[in-house]
Amino acid sequence: MPVRRKISEPFGIYFITFTCARWLPLFSITNSYHVVYNGFDYLKSQGHYIVGYAIMPNHVHAIIGFVNTGKSINTIVGNGKRFMAYELVQLLKQQNHENILMQLEQWVNHTDKSRNKNHEVFEPSFDHKECISVEFTEQKLHYVHLNPCRWNPPLVIQPEDYKHSSAKYYIAGEQGVYPVCNYMLLQDMDLTKRRR
Repeated sequence: MPVRRKISEPFGIYFITFTCARWLPLFSITNSYHVVYNGFDYLKSQGHYIVGYAIMPNHVHAIIGFVNTGKSINTIVGNGKRFMAYELVQLLKQQNHENILMQLEQWVNHTDKSRNKNHEVFEPSFDHKECISVEFTEQKLHYVHLNPCRWNPPLVIQPEDYKHSSAKYYIAGEQGVYPVCNYMLLQDMDLTKRRR
């Protein structure tokens, strides 16, 4: 994963991936997929669009249409990860996962400890690719949706059967657990305008 690579534009359709610290399957351990959906809700409340996603046991793939809100995409993603990390730590505490909490504490580096960070829940960086064409967006959606089938062992046989993914919408035409916006609708939209 790239380390803190800045996205220069404050808008656009991006394929985003972020990972739990040291690839721990925190979403499955805590059954906390709803934490990511809460993050999606917040993004939508700010005018952004969730185009596609797969929430895996230890990482998240999402394709998001970011509108220009005056904040950088790096800041938006970083803030989202911070809020999700807080919720995951609360769930780990409620579910008495003391060993995992201790690990997450030990993984915080000295600089972050001096800034009062207590747990390293996610890897510090995130991967991103701009979806500059319909073809590239479709390629990334295909990759995202096949992820649960490529898990070892596979989480599902057919992509549309994975509950925490947008595959059902793109393959069967039915919205799944979390409704998404079809990427084709964003092709003619101007995401550059500040929206409130």
